[in-house]
Amino acid sequence: MLALGQERSQSGLELQAARPLVQQAERAPNAMIASTHPLATQTGLNILRQGGNAVDAAVAMAFVLAVVHPEAGNLGGGGYILVRMADGRMTAIDYKETTPAAARDDAFPPGQRHVGYKTAGVPGTVAGMEMVHSKLGRMAWSKLLEPARKMARDGIPASQRIELILPLQVPVMKQFQETAKVFLHGNGMPLRQGEIFRQTDLAATIRRIQKGGAKEFYEGETARRIAADMAANGGFMTARDLAGYRAIERVPLETNYRGYTVLTMPPSSGGGQMVVEALNILENFELGLGSEGSSRSLHLIAEALRRARRDRVQYNGDPAFKTVPVEVLSSKSYAHKLAAAIQTDRATPNPEYPPIGGMATAPAGEPHFESFDTTHFSIVDREGNLVANTYTLGNFYGSQVMPKGTGVLLGDMVGGLMAGRTVQSPPRLKAGMRMNSMMMPTVILRPGGSTWIALGSPGASTIPSTLLQVILNLIDFKMSLRDAIEFPRIHFENDRIEAEPAALIFDAAEKLRLMGHNIEPRLRSQGDVHAVMIESQGGMKQGWADGRRGGRAEGY
Repeated sequence: MLALGQERSQSGLELQAARPLVQQAERAPNAMIASTHPLATQTGLNILRQGGNAVDAAVAMAFVLAVVHPEAGNLGGGGYILVRMADGRMTAIDYKETTPAAARDDAFPPGQRHVGYKTAGVPGTVAGMEMVHSKLGRMAWSKLLEPARKMARDGIPASQRIELILPLQVPVMKQFQETAKVFLHGNGMPLRQGEIFRQTDLAATIRRIQKGGAKEFYEGETARRIAADMAANGGFMTARDLAGYRAIERVPLETNYRGYTVLTMPPSSGGGQMVVEALNILENFELGLGSEGSSRSLHLIAEALRRARRDRVQYNGDPAFKTVPVEVLSSKSYAHKLAAAIQTDRATPNPEYPPIGGMATAPAGEPHFESFDTTHFSIVDREGNLVANTYTLGNFYGSQVMPKGTGVLLGDMVGGLMAGRTVQSPPRLKAGMRMNSMMMPTVILRPGGSTWIALGSPGASTIPSTLLQVILNLIDFKMSLRDAIEFPRIHFENDRIEAEPAALIFDAAEKLRLMGHNIEPRLRSQGDVHAVMIESQGGMKQGWADGRRGGRAEGY
């Protein structure tokens, strides 16, 4: 009898299955890419084969994902990209959406904060991709956008994920004619897996951007079409908002954890600050090989996240509108003080600390709602350059709005900023403000400074918890790339530990409860990490796409 996963040849001999029961990370000698969609991964690899570097591949993939992964890949949303070149050059580009000048706090009645024209922020993706390309890319801009244009023009087969998600969007999406025309056949019938769908308006928009660059999107014909449709449908975004948008180059946030250098996004991202602070706290404790999943390790992770989350809620924001004490929050001395208050056998609910440097703190609670529906990709090229990019539309398909004649889905992050607002809440919407996010593309360097890993994940408030644990799995628990990503995860929020199935064995869960922790099972998987790695011996490249949502790592 054949074992599960085997097949028999015509000669009767047993053959190794093409897809073994226990997979290992993909390996290749030259380059590796991990993303949520195989067409995006293949596009990036083609760019690398043609002589492009990791930044060129990232630009091409970002545009392709807007075509093939429309639930989150986008031209109408925003995010962050982190680059660390093999020669030491690095950059962190903040291309998060901004608030239109006319947006008002009282414009979002309950139940209408994530759909429609008013929810759309000024998109940052096109500006962000052009900025990173101008700084570190080397292939022609127009050539990098051509794969996305052709896919939009000629059509692509709908993915299984599109078939699964679109039926949930029908009641809302059918209200928006342009969007329904592309994804619902214009009559409320969602696309099915394998069905070819074309996005001719999006192809034309990409063609204009090929010729005119980001300026065309923000000041040219595309901008005029977006502004006109906004004005006709009560949206806030204007031509002036679009023309005023700028991506911002920032200095990566950095910490040294047990000899490894962790580079991540600074504010306006709150996730990077959280993980840096949590790592600095945990460095004061031993997390030895073999203690992964133990009640002690999980307790320390939860306590570190408890403190880092408190500081993120209190202090993070758009640095153009709020002073964020980054140097203090990311310092080893501050982390040492926080670690000293952690008891190794007891939870410390809602720890109180004096405000940093006498600074006033923000009201308690989350800065705003952020959707779990985001996407990340990671790239390493032949030269050892690393790119990590995370971007989003907000909820699935964002605001559901596709301005007439553009084919561009717009995000819903302005509406997300208003979630949880009460009559007593202070005004949140300020013209040009970047909406706080947990997205945190990250790069890790080996002791000595050589490039090692690029990684990131979607997951809203769970992103810092997810990436913190993957980093610990790699550095402290010496796991392989695959195991570090697939290992079950916990998340700490609202004074409780939320656990994936199998994250807490019975004994560990009971010990954590005895320590005073509140335990709650997660009803869905946590995160979707896509990572690439350079092996220390021989320079082989590895990649792994998280099994929780699916995706593809591939190299050459």
